[in-house]
Amino acid sequence: MTEKVIYLDYNATTPVDERVLEAMLPYFVQKFGNAASATHPYGWEAAKAVDAAREILAAGLNCTPQEVIFTSGATEAINLAIRGVARMYASKGNHFIAAQTEHKATLDTLLDLEKDGARITWLPVDREGLISLTELAAAITPQTVLVAIMLANNETGVIQDIPAIAEVVHAHNSILLSDVVQAAGKIAVNVQELGIDLAPISAHKFYGPKGVGALYVRRRGPRVVLSPEITGGGHERGLRSGTLNVPGIVGMGAAWQLAQTMMEAENTRLGALRDYLERSLVDGWGASVNSGQAPRLAHVANLAFPNFHARDSIRKLSSLAVATGSACTSAQTTPSHVLTAMGLPVSEINGSLRFSLGRFTTAEEIEWAIEKIKAGVCTE
Repeated sequence: MTEKVIYLDYNATTPVDERVLEAMLPYFVQKFGNAASATHPYGWEAAKAVDAAREILAAGLNCTPQEVIFTSGATEAINLAIRGVARMYASKGNHFIAAQTEHKATLDTLLDLEKDGARITWLPVDREGLISLTELAAAITPQTVLVAIMLANNETGVIQDIPAIAEVVHAHNSILLSDVVQAAGKIAVNVQELGIDLAPISAHKFYGPKGVGALYVRRRGPRVVLSPEITGGGHERGLRSGTLNVPGIVGMGAAWQLAQTMMEAENTRLGALRDYLERSLVDGWGASVNSGQAPRLAHVANLAFPNFHARDSIRKLSSLAVATGSACTSAQTTPSHVLTAMGLPVSEINGSLRFSLGRFTTAEEIEWAIEKIKAGVCTE
C-alpha cells in the first residue's frame, strides 16, 4: 500500500477549493461565451462575470476595478509591469532597483533588460531578509524609474515594511512594484495603505486555478502608464490583448472573496500550527529558524537542520511534500539565492527546508510530519 504524502508546500501552489470549482464549472459549458463578444447574450453574460470578478479583486485591494488587469499569472504580470515601465519611462531613465531576494520572475526580467542597457542596482538584505531604507534611499538616482521590493518572500515568508519603502520611493518620484503573490489571500493587501503602484497576483496561490492572475496598475497619485507586452485586440484597456480566460477569472474572484472571509481565522490557526512545528524541531532537534525574528507570514517556516543536505537527502522525506527553495527554482542545483543573500553559511543553506502550511493542513498532519522529519532528517 502506498504511504500517504502530507502536503506542506502551499507556497508552491494550492489545490482549487471545491467552492471555487463550483463557481467556475458553468463557464466551461453552459456560459461559454467570449467576454469580448458584445453583440449577443453569450458575450454579455461572460463580460458580466469578468466585471464581477474584477470588482471583487478591486474591493479587496482597495482600488478601482479599472486598475485591475487580468493576465495569465504573476510571471506575465511582472513582465508587463517591468517591461511596460521600461518602455514608457525611457525618457526619464533606465535605472532599476530590486532586492536580491526577489522572485526569479522579477530578477530574470531585470537581468534581461540589463542586456539591453538598463542599469540595475541589487539591494542587499540583512540576516533576517530585510532591506535597509537608508541603503534604498542612497541607491535611488534621478534616472531611477522603478523599485521592486516584494511584500512577502516566497521562501522565508518575511514581510517587508512596504509603507516605509513607498515613502522613500515616491519622495524620489519613482514607481514601486511590489510582488504580493505570496501575501495575497494571507494578509491584507490594501494598495492605498501600502503605497504600492504595481502589484502582481496569481490565483493558484490562494486556492484558485492555475493560469490566471492580475496586475494592479495605479491610476492616480501617481498615475502609472505602461506599454503593453501583448497586442492584438485591445483587451484589458489595451494593456493585455487576448481572449479572456473567463472560467479562470471567475475562479480567481471566488477564491479571492473566500480568502478574505477566512483570512483572520486561518492566520490564527496556521500560526499556531507553524509555531508548534518550529518549536518541536528547534527545541528537540537542533534546527534553527531562518528569518525567525522578522515579521513573517503565519503559515511559512524555513528551517535549517545541522548535518543535513536537503537536496541529497530529500528522498528520505518522500512522504512529505516540502521544498528546498521556491518551486520555480527547484530544478536548479544552485543554493537558494534568498538564503545566500541573507548571508547564511553554505552548510545551513544546503540543510534548509521550507514548510508552507495551508487551508487543509491539520494538527494530525503536523504531528505526523514532525515524526517523519525526526526520523529522516534529525538522525543524519
